[in-house]
Amino acid sequence: MEMTNAQRLILSNQYLLMSQLDPANAEKYKRFRTIIERGYELHMRELNKEFGCLPESECSEIINIMEMYHAMQESYKLLTEAAQTQIDARRLQFLGFDLSTETQLVHYVRFLVNSEGLYTQFEQGEHQFNSQVPMLDKYRRMATKWQSCPRQYHLSVSEFQQIFNA
Repeated sequence: MEMTNAQRLILSNQYLLMSQLDPANAEKYKRFRTIIERGYELHMRELNKEFGCLPESECSEIINIMEMYHAMQESYKLLTEAAQTQIDARRLQFLGFDLSTETQLVHYVRFLVNSEGLYTQFEQGEHQFNSQVPMLDKYRRMATKWQSCPRQYHLSVSEFQQIFNA
């Protein structure tokens, strides 16, 4: 991250203010201030994670994955009780993404649910969409299978199984 001295001073002051407004994270902001003020370029890259960018294509992909879970939940409701017993309802819960390796994706999901009011029926759980294991590759395989289904919002038991096993 390249910054002028003026930009570094402004960012340093912002971190100072953040440390005062958010005492629980004061040490983190103090560390960021030190990195910015002293220009430790190796560590400044770490700050890029805080300001990352999620391209439009990735945003659309995440929304598609969440829509797949919405469709599965709605399809489940349309099944007979006998058919519902053949599906593990826990697998219908959208877990989110791994906060340590898919950070931007977790934050985007939280933004969609908490700020945009989308998919509010998804239970956040105590981890707030932090699955604690990488999920993107699994979701991609599932979404590919879901998109090949002729009636995406009226899935059969076998289609559920194909999606889950993708």
